[in-house]
Amino acid sequence: MKTPDHAQSNKKITQKWIEEEKSVHIQFYRRQPVVFERGEGCYLYDVEGNRYLDLVAGIAVCVLGHCHPKLVEKIKSQVEKLIHTSNLYYTVPQIELAEKLREVTKMDRFFFCNSGTEAVEASLKVARKVTKRKKFVAFTGSFHGRTMGALSVTWKDIYRKPFTPLIEPVEFAEFNSVESLKRKVDGETAAVIVEPIQGEGGINPANEDFLNAIFELKDRYEYLVIFDEVQTGFGRTGEWFAKDCFDLEPDIMAMAKGMGSGFPIGGIAVKEEVAKGVEFGDHASTFGGNPLACSAALATIDVIEKEKLVNNSKKMGELLKDYLYDVFGNARGMGLMLAAECDRAFDFVKNALRNYLLVNATSEKTLRFVPPLIIEKEEIELAYETFQKVWRDTNALG
Repeated sequence: MKTPDHAQSNKKITQKWIEEEKSVHIQFYRRQPVVFERGEGCYLYDVEGNRYLDLVAGIAVCVLGHCHPKLVEKIKSQVEKLIHTSNLYYTVPQIELAEKLREVTKMDRFFFCNSGTEAVEASLKVARKVTKRKKFVAFTGSFHGRTMGALSVTWKDIYRKPFTPLIEPVEFAEFNSVESLKRKVDGETAAVIVEPIQGEGGINPANEDFLNAIFELKDRYEYLVIFDEVQTGFGRTGEWFAKDCFDLEPDIMAMAKGMGSGFPIGGIAVKEEVAKGVEFGDHASTFGGNPLACSAALATIDVIEKEKLVNNSKKMGELLKDYLYDVFGNARGMGLMLAAECDRAFDFVKNALRNYLLVNATSEKTLRFVPPLIIEKEEIELAYETFQKVWRDTNALG
């Protein structure tokens, strides 16, 4: 048991690192007051020695949990052989990853980059090149990234306005509204870009009629369909990809986050006919698809398959969803990509941290739950017990 003096000393360690961060980093982030130094499975440990149950997973990234032995082993092995060569040359892990992705995505060709926003940038460029059109249609509530192209198809003014002018023309239709979609698409549309389940927008699943309408109108106007599966991919929704939940095949699919279970990697998957429309030099990435990143992605896919984590995501997601209903009276989402509406969500996040539970809020009224796909019933029940306490404490504050 920690003595008061010991606890106070540990708090000083945390505060020291926080103050040092403020002196050396550009202050783009509003961080929670905790400094983590290691992780194992579904848990993170701070510099004071406290253990936290992690229902954030690096924002839907660490699908295998923290420091999964198979992932660590694969990364170590690759580090000892080859880390980087650039795309001036062929490397075996990059080819092997593309072959494996062809199997799990059921799509044809692949390009690798380093993040979700880069994957969206590549998707937009490919769409313009292939269609020879300029216009994009995106949706209210969308979030596709913060670089200039991805930002152009991201909905919130708070992200967009300081950096205008952005890429044009872009029109925003109302999410899940077929009528609004019909008013926005036309013969000038290069692509419609959509998240099958909006992530940063608050875990809002697209409805089936709406997604079907995107594809029906595609037949009329001959635009491309881009699925942004950066957050929904690699088992997060209880299927390999959210497209599989709806039995739909986009022309282009952006991937990242869970792809390397914490190691930075992103990419796009495209249909064969789309790949035929691009040429040498149309796009590139110095670090994209480097041997180390590709090995991490291969290990991630291998563990997902061998430990049956897609099915676990579905099963544990159903249990977690039931508990969210019990505490908050509502829940939405698929697999282990869930949300609950509540008053004072930011206060709930702060109180959860004090109770050694990590959750995330996408707005003042929306809590997001995207734990590692390895989570089991024991951790879900611990989370449920903590939800109840934190919810009581948050309401008690008035």
